[in-house]
Amino acid sequence: MNDNLAVSMKGITKRFPGLVANNKVDFDVKVGEIHALLGENGAGKSTLMSILSGFYQPDEGEIFINGQKVRIKSPRESIELGIGMVHQHFMLVETHTVTENIILGLREQSLFTSVKKGSKVLSHNLLFSVLMLFPHIKKLDITKFNKEITDLGELYGLPVDPEARIWQLTVGEQQRVEILKVLYRGAKILIMDEPTAVLTPQETKELFKTLKKMTAQGHSIIFISHKLDEVMAISDRITVLRAGTLEGTVSTDSIDKRGLARMMVGRDIITLLDKPAVTEEKKEILQVNNLKAFNDKGMEALKGVSFSIYSGEILGIAGVAGNGQNELSEVLAGLRRAVSGKILLCGENITGTSVRERIDRGVSYIPADRLGVGLVPNLDAKDNAILKGYRKPPVSEGPFLSNSAMEKLVNKMIEDYEIKIADKSFPVRLLSGGNLQKLLLARELLGEPGLIIAVYPVRGLDIGAAEFVHKVLLKQRERGASILLISEDLDELLTMSDRIAVIYEGKIMSILLIEDANKESIGLMMAGTEVVTEEILKE
Repeated sequence: MNDNLAVSMKGITKRFPGLVANNKVDFDVKVGEIHALLGENGAGKSTLMSILSGFYQPDEGEIFINGQKVRIKSPRESIELGIGMVHQHFMLVETHTVTENIILGLREQSLFTSVKKGSKVLSHNLLFSVLMLFPHIKKLDITKFNKEITDLGELYGLPVDPEARIWQLTVGEQQRVEILKVLYRGAKILIMDEPTAVLTPQETKELFKTLKKMTAQGHSIIFISHKLDEVMAISDRITVLRAGTLEGTVSTDSIDKRGLARMMVGRDIITLLDKPAVTEEKKEILQVNNLKAFNDKGMEALKGVSFSIYSGEILGIAGVAGNGQNELSEVLAGLRRAVSGKILLCGENITGTSVRERIDRGVSYIPADRLGVGLVPNLDAKDNAILKGYRKPPVSEGPFLSNSAMEKLVNKMIEDYEIKIADKSFPVRLLSGGNLQKLLLARELLGEPGLIIAVYPVRGLDIGAAEFVHKVLLKQRERGASILLISEDLDELLTMSDRIAVIYEGKIMSILLIEDANKESIGLMMAGTEVVTEEILKE
């Protein structure tokens, strides 16, 4: 590996009102290296990368790119220095083609060879509006760009049809477009933010092959992830931030996952969770029969889904985002109407019942959007804590609320769930992601619900907060609750679940006992491939 430094950040400090996000942080990346950046939520990773990307300017410190001292005043200057960021949530226009997305925002002289050179940047809509209204003035040579993008894809092992529209592509193909977009702009330093969050295991393997190919050709990659297995598999070195300061930089082959976790949170993390066997006397709590429902676009999202969940069991739902998981959780919680089919809770039909009725029958819902759906961001912790129980004593005293009972309730939640909160009267939007999730769990699990619907419960959480959430869910399982766990993280599903159902395009592909499940077969089914097992062949 070339020891020349592509990036060197020295003594970086960034302050916000009441917070030091980065405190004299040193960080460097070698040419041809994959360097992982780890840390809990709020550790300062995003701030550090925002400084490198030109979104923030440091209060103190220096930045060197390929040995040259630079001052990055804007994202455009960062791009011009050869730095590109591949975001976790794709920045693509779904109705336009791959090529149109890749050339979006390029300087005018990069698009038109027949026009006098200039530095004006045309917006995508303006550019194509001009072409439609005045086709005789200038012509965009899309054919040339299509060929260049095809050649670039072949060079880096990122095949994609340049004329395909984004909505026609799989999630993995859309990520290729994001990578090609920064490569086409000449990026030699790539920042990848949670790049595998929405990929199947097979797509993740292909991405890792691409990243290795890129580093072999001299690119440098900063890899941000919460998945320690992937960090250990792909990176050359690892830098860990904790509470805005540099905890250390280590060679990947000199440390294990336990050591990384200790660097991140300051203590050992229990990676093997205690999951007692399911009791033999299982009682069917939830039965879903031939459930059908539409999504927000009026298209069929659930196409005859059927399954059951038993007491003291976690049924995991595996699938790539957008295959009906959210619609399933909303139909079960009463937030979305079922077109047909039945939902039976302890043998009673609850298909057409309201959200309130389901809450009263012991249905708990932990949505994917913890702040937009689960909690009210501008209300304080006390008000959010009573959103489900405000009608019942001791919180309710006839037509009035008991302030003392509310205070006692929220204090117990804060203590039991280890919620870090500076002031209970502040809006909850000021809390970190981990503390928001703990508050949501505390409220939803109050009163020992019989059915718990948990949608991506640890998405975006650091390793310490994720461990806490998993322990809480396993404790609910142990007392006999039925849990529907929806996740895109196969490691989480394989660790937590008793059975795993794989969903693809609104259909259940298969339901596997955990002892029969593995990443390869689940990943294939997540991509829509029928997996033939020995049992099926015997039949």
